[in-house]
Amino acid sequence: MNDYKAPSKLLKDKVILVTGAGDGIGAQAAKTYAAHGATCILLGRTVSKLEAVYDDIVNAGHAEPAIVPLDIKGATPNHYQQMAQTIIDQFGRLDGLLHNASILGHLSAFKDIDPQEWQDVMQINLNGMVYMTQALIPALLKAENASVVFTTSSVGRKGRAFWGTYAVSKFATEGVMQTLADEYKTKNVRFNCINPGGTRTNMRAQAFPAEDPNALKTPEDIMPTYLYLMGDESAEVNGESLDCQPK
Repeated sequence: MNDYKAPSKLLKDKVILVTGAGDGIGAQAAKTYAAHGATCILLGRTVSKLEAVYDDIVNAGHAEPAIVPLDIKGATPNHYQQMAQTIIDQFGRLDGLLHNASILGHLSAFKDIDPQEWQDVMQINLNGMVYMTQALIPALLKAENASVVFTTSSVGRKGRAFWGTYAVSKFATEGVMQTLADEYKTKNVRFNCINPGGTRTNMRAQAFPAEDPNALKTPEDIMPTYLYLMGDESAEVNGESLDCQPK
């Protein structure tokens, strides 16, 4: 699916929520979805970044997006329930959800993992993702054919030394996806994971500071897989974990 050629109106009239939409892969995904006809809901912590993505989408002549400023670290299940009701009230349904927001934490020996950092990474990468998904399922079920895409990593499939906190959060993400995919396999909503691979983002630079970023693919380069999983051409794909950059 890495060379998937999406029809120009693949996502026409779809309403898609993207978390971590202020920069990096999330910002590029939102702009790409909008370019293919979607109305995007931009969720992120920093309003100025969301506004910049909003401006890019509107200036390109695409459907006006909505902005949801939300810090997943401090959000509660009640915040997500309120957000879900607002989405239903304003749009009537939710056709797609891209869980892109994550934090890395520090790479360290497992015995040295800071308890507070463990809590923070799990809150953003796992708990917030779970609570948000729970709240949005009623809106997703109102769509004709909904797609939920979680963001995973190679270290969420095979553990790697010194990546403990992040790796465990991504192993859990794979488990959440598989559980939901099986639970809703007879419904109109599907659940899959996407592994972007080494991409030119701030998180990648944090993990590999000595790496030449110009040797990496850009967020735009990996969008074919993001489009494929969000569009109806992948309607039969459920419970899968796809790589944007298979080795």
